[in-house]
Amino acid sequence: MAVGYFGQNFLKGFGEGFFTAPGLKDYQHASDTFRSNGYELAPRNKFLFHVFFNINTGQIPGLSAAYGSDEIATIGLMVKSVDLPSYSVSVDTMNQYNRKRLVQTKIEYQPINMVFHDDQGDLIRNMWYNYYSYYYKDPSQKYENVPAYNGTLGNLNTLFNGFGYNTRDTYNNSRQVSDWGYIGESYNDGTPGVSGKPPFFRDIRIYGLSQKKFASYVLINPMITSWKHDQYAYADGGGTMSNNVEIKYETVKYYSGAIGGGTPSNTVSGFADPTHYDLTRSGLARPGSTQTVFGQGGLVDAGIGIIQDLERGDLSGIVGAVQTAGTAYNTFKGKSIASIANQDAKLAIKNIAQYSLPGYTRQAIGAVNGMFFPTPTKVTSQLPVGQTGIIPNGQGG
Repeated sequence: MAVGYFGQNFLKGFGEGFFTAPGLKDYQHASDTFRSNGYELAPRNKFLFHVFFNINTGQIPGLSAAYGSDEIATIGLMVKSVDLPSYSVSVDTMNQYNRKRLVQTKIEYQPINMVFHDDQGDLIRNMWYNYYSYYYKDPSQKYENVPAYNGTLGNLNTLFNGFGYNTRDTYNNSRQVSDWGYIGESYNDGTPGVSGKPPFFRDIRIYGLSQKKFASYVLINPMITSWKHDQYAYADGGGTMSNNVEIKYETVKYYSGAIGGGTPSNTVSGFADPTHYDLTRSGLARPGSTQTVFGQGGLVDAGIGIIQDLERGDLSGIVGAVQTAGTAYNTFKGKSIASIANQDAKLAIKNIAQYSLPGYTRQAIGAVNGMFFPTPTKVTSQLPVGQTGIIPNGQGG
């Protein structure tokens, strides 16, 4: 701990505390505990999470027509709050010649609670209706000759065009419809060659995000055990509608890893879809941390940053220059600078066409014609997936 304190004061320059005896004072104890080693001991934030619903479109033909990958990824964005899994272990107390001995007998997976926003596009309401009609026959029966999902009034001649819900048929010799309630499994359910009724959800994946890493909990074969729509109320002028859901599951898998840089959805399913996420790099990024030559945070910015740090003339400026140089080295290590510059030039031409900026014209055309850099050689790169499985107590990943 004292070494960390000494090092941080060294980086601050010859300021107050540099020549004093090292030690932990006030906030320094918390700083050395929670900020060291890349914030590894800092607690995760509650609001940094992502949920992905793995709907079984592969084995349920009707769902593959109803959902595309974009719609499935969007469902997770409507999660307002979600519980992480919890467990209850049954332990019996035995007597060994009057000595108490604890013996485990089984583990129970406790249901989780999840709250969805009640969106105006009916994305969540339709997901519930698809689930409801997949497992239960009741919503599939027409009422007043309108589609089962349509709430508008239709033809009142329900006996022929839809089921007569208002007709009393208790003592009738024959009934128009006799199929109600839960739809049991049969051999012909699902895709050809698959026996039984495939689950609606293959799994639900809950990701906690921090420091460009994720920790995930995968709920296997989840089922909805309770769905509660909200309440309209004139008195609640500032409230928003939500749906409260209880979910049970068969078991849990644990995973962790690094979030993919170029394609985060490779490691965190459904995350950072350009349809809803802003993928523009922040202007607060350290110079040299972006793979661009002329762009913001790129190689030119790194050179300017190094010069500005050295011009300060103190030790902290020197350290800052070293950090910027090291960042740029790691960013461009093994990369073709000429190839990156060529991509910058193509982007500049796009900007010219889109925003009509004449000042970039000569620079962009010159770069494309090879005046700034020779024609780049073909470079093949692979993005690291960065996902590893945690295998606690012999459990598979």
